[in-house]
Amino acid sequence: MNMINQINKVGIIGSGTMGIGIAQVAATSGCTVNLFDTSNEAIDKAKRSLENILDRLIEKERINTEEKNRIQANINYVNSIKDLKDSDLTIEAIVENLDIKKKVFSDLESYVSKDCIIASNTSSLSIASLASSLKHSDRCIGIHFFNPAPLMKLVEVIPAIQTSETVIKRSIETLEDWGKVVAVAKDTPGFIVNRVARPYYGESLRIYEEGIADFATIDGAMKTIGGFRMGPFELMDFIGNDVNYTVTETVFKAFYYDSRYKPSFTQKRMSEAGYLGRKTGKGYYNYDEKGKIISNENENSHNTDLSQTIFNRVLVMLINEAADALFLNIATSEDIDNAMTKGVNYPKGLLAWANEKGIDWCVDKMDELYDEYHEDRYRCSPLLRKMKKENKKFF
Repeated sequence: MNMINQINKVGIIGSGTMGIGIAQVAATSGCTVNLFDTSNEAIDKAKRSLENILDRLIEKERINTEEKNRIQANINYVNSIKDLKDSDLTIEAIVENLDIKKKVFSDLESYVSKDCIIASNTSSLSIASLASSLKHSDRCIGIHFFNPAPLMKLVEVIPAIQTSETVIKRSIETLEDWGKVVAVAKDTPGFIVNRVARPYYGESLRIYEEGIADFATIDGAMKTIGGFRMGPFELMDFIGNDVNYTVTETVFKAFYYDSRYKPSFTQKRMSEAGYLGRKTGKGYYNYDEKGKIISNENENSHNTDLSQTIFNRVLVMLINEAADALFLNIATSEDIDNAMTKGVNYPKGLLAWANEKGIDWCVDKMDELYDEYHEDRYRCSPLLRKMKKENKKFF
């Protein structure tokens, strides 16, 4: 590592899936990790989980037994926040509740050194608000990993308006040293990925609600024509319809009820009914004990014209959202495309896709939708209009 203030000791708050994943990443890179949780039961579960993950890596010949032992030896499991006092960097990965996170940050600050970076793995909460809970707010930053943390290359880094340049630099260098691809995002709701990805779910739900196609047909269109690994309804079932609906509702409120982020009654009813997807065996699809979809065939699945129409509509809405994120300086064009390909496995970067389809095509498709619906939801990004006028591309 080439930093003056080298980060060797890492404190992780929360031993759930994200916490243990981040701990594994840091420990693999040679850091000493203190993984803190108030629940001894959760700590025991985390130990077993890591053991299983590392054993699977040995089976796949990704690591050997010596490497497994080294990673495990680098992780200490602690049940007192005081045990994080020697940390150079702390990352909280607990429940998405602003008040709880602020309380934890305030408690933590009384034990760690003045140079310790205090980071949150939040996917959408205000970093500025979290930073305000600290006496030294310039040490706070958002460091958002994607699940599973050891496999997903992308990490969003979100400085608050209070964050010092030194903390930003140290955080980025550390994550790159851990083998991650960093995308720097402005502290706005959803950052890059959870903002730009909203139409993948929202527009697909709208297409269904209009009676244009069913779940399987829409999923089929996005996979066969678009090359997405999972269709929107499969993905919502995988994430959990309760989780995905809550994120949608949070982003909608955070954007002052902008109609582009309006939640769907279909998803709300799924959540209310307890049809949460794979974890309950029923969601947009029915699942067997192994989490496999029981049946997803439909008579429209092979209707090429319909599939193309669905794909074009969802894609242009995604492109429009990515263009607007660039227009509002949420992130650079490179970071936006990196975020979507390396954070959520999109087959192409959306801005690169816009270049491929043509900026004229993007503007015309958005205007077609607006002319049909006359809803602000379908307003074309000013940046796309400007680029069409000036005959420019994104890269």
